[in-house]
Amino acid sequence: MTPRRALSNTALIAAALLFVMSVTAPAASDKKDRQQGRLLFGKVLDQQDNPVVNAVVYLTNSRTHAVKTYIVGQDGTYRFPGLSTVDYEVYAQFNDRKSDTKSVSQFDDRSQVYVDLKIHTQ
Repeated sequence: MTPRRALSNTALIAAALLFVMSVTAPAASDKKDRQQGRLLFGKVLDQQDNPVVNAVVYLTNSRTHAVKTYIVGQDGTYRFPGLSTVDYEVYAQFNDRKSDTKSVSQFDDRSQVYVDLKIHTQ
């Protein structure tokens, strides 16, 4: 084999390795994102779509029945990061008023799920 041909083969092998690495890299990062869990987030709003400050959001894991809570701030947003892939129920409450209960399915494969919760404050 000539030195020129050996160099050409080495270049082809290097190019092939770079291609394989670029194709498999996104799959590895997707796997990492899945290991970190899902993010459930959204806003708590009144009937005029204004944020409901200091509303409490309740998130129930349907498998374990564990409940997490989140008190929303000035912008009405809430977030529950790092959730496992099971069914959840979420609702908001403010001054003895409650939003409808929404479900997040274990079969929903999105890594980020956005859900608005509406409370009739009057």
